[in-house]
Order: sequence, then C-alpha cells, then structure tokens
Amino acid sequence: MQIGYAVPQYGAFADPDFIRQASADLEAMGYSSLWAGDRIMLPLAPSDPYPGGDGEVPPAFATFFDPLTALTLAAVSTREVRLGTSTLNALWQPPVLLARMLTSLDLLSHGRLDVGIGLGWLRDEYTATGVPWQGRGDRLEETLDVMEAVWSSEVVEHKGTLWTVPPSHIDLKPFQRPRPPILLAGYTPSALERIGRRADGWLSAAIPMPYLTSLWDMALQSAARVDRDPSALRMVVRVNPKITDSPAPDDQVPHAGTVQQIGDYLLTLAQAGAHEAFVDLQTTTSSRDQFMDVAHELITRLHAG
Repeated sequence: MQIGYAVPQYGAFADPDFIRQASADLEAMGYSSLWAGDRIMLPLAPSDPYPGGDGEVPPAFATFFDPLTALTLAAVSTREVRLGTSTLNALWQPPVLLARMLTSLDLLSHGRLDVGIGLGWLRDEYTATGVPWQGRGDRLEETLDVMEAVWSSEVVEHKGTLWTVPPSHIDLKPFQRPRPPILLAGYTPSALERIGRRADGWLSAAIPMPYLTSLWDMALQSAARVDRDPSALRMVVRVNPKITDSPAPDDQVPHAGTVQQIGDYLLTLAQAGAHEAFVDLQTTTSSRDQFMDVAHELITRLHAG
C-alpha cells in the first residue's frame, strides 16, 4: 500500500513558502503522494453539518489555498511524488476550463496527477458558486463526458443538457494518455455504481471497516457488470486524526490516537484492500512543527515494518 500525506493548504498552513518546502521535505521522507482538498468558505450558519466528529465545520476551513495552485507549487518542488486531489469539487467550474487546468498541471508535473473528484456536502458552497444543488449526479456525469472528450478527441465536440462544445481543436493534451487517472468519492449506491462503471478508483475517508469493505465490494461488482477489470480499480483512503500523546481508546481510532495507533490502523487498511492511504492533520492541529514531525515519525515507523 502506498502512503501519502496532505499538502499543507488551509488554516495555519495556507502559506506558499511552507507548501513548497513541506512538499519537498515530504517527498524526501519517502511519501508516495501528496493530496489537496477543496473548500471555499466557512459559513457563519452552515447549511449542513460537517460529516465527521461533532458536525462542527473546522475553523481552519476559513483560510483555504486553491487546491490546483497548491499542487502546482508541490509539483515544481518535487520530482517523483504523485499529486492528487481529494477531493476536487469539479461541479463549480465549466468542464472545458477544468479540463484545461488539469491538463496543464499534468503536463507541468510530467504525468504525476491523480484527479480525485467529489460532489461536496455543503449546499452553501453551491449557492456561492451559482451551481444548483439538485441534479449533482447528472452534472457530474456530463462533466466527465466533456473532460473525456477534451482529453481524448482530435476534434472535440459535445452536445449535452448542460453544455455544448462546437467542433473544435483543443490540442493541449495531458502527459498521461489517454488521461490522468480519475478517482471518485461518494458513499451512496449510485456513487459506487458510477465508480465501477467509469472511474479508475474510489476516494474514501476513514470509516468503520465493515462499511468500507462493503462499499468497495459494490464498486468492484459494478465494474464487473460492465466488463471492466475490477482489479484495476484503486481504493484511496483519507485519514484525519488528532494525534495524542497517550493511547486513545480503540473506539476512537483512527479519529484520534498516537502515531503508533494511526500507523497500525493504516496497516489494517492495507489488509482490507486499500491501495493507498494518506494522512491530513490540518483539521486537528495548527502547528507546522507537529504537521512535519508526525509525518516523519509515521513514515519512519511504517518503513520499519
């Protein structure tokens, strides 16, 4: 299983110089991937509870560096580590423009981009971007259709419910052919069906293991139904732990625990079939020293077995 870490990006970590230095240091430590999230704002009265913990939206979300800009800084500061979005809320921009931004980043990084896409959970962000909350699944399907056309067609053309692209040359193509890997988030049956039908993998968060494996089975079964190779799909799991000095109760892991407990949990993810997992401390600490110290201790313990 590959081990990744979050790109420093929000709250106290939303600093370009720190993003560049931390990205280089994390690659030197031995991390395989760096991941960026996507939030816009911290509403004073959120329309929806945060999906985790006590439902309170993390205060750090009030300061959020653009994910693709953060990954650009990471790309020019590293050589081999892969760069992913977990998750990019792709519905907030026209797909032709989004495809161009992602193509540019894939070229700049010489083919190190993983495009992780989600639908988000906060209706306020859809209101702020002028995008309807209803019909998100259909909007995502057509977004993927347009991006696929931009990435793979010599003459790009699309006629759909939401967007029309007249026959055109869009000759800027990704470094990775036919396109960067697409990973989709989601926990509903329709989301898992879509993953199996047209994605390269699933982006999950740390959820109870029986639930994780049952949802993964749904994606694999969906792939098999449309004659895709289920073994080609990847599962990537985000872990947002609060690091404690003394061991946390078992029922609090991986949401809280020592570095040893979090490392042990990552090993259980590997046994459950996860291909990659990454750790993000930005919702649980504002200390840059802890952000980097935990990264070093964690990867050292994992490399030691």
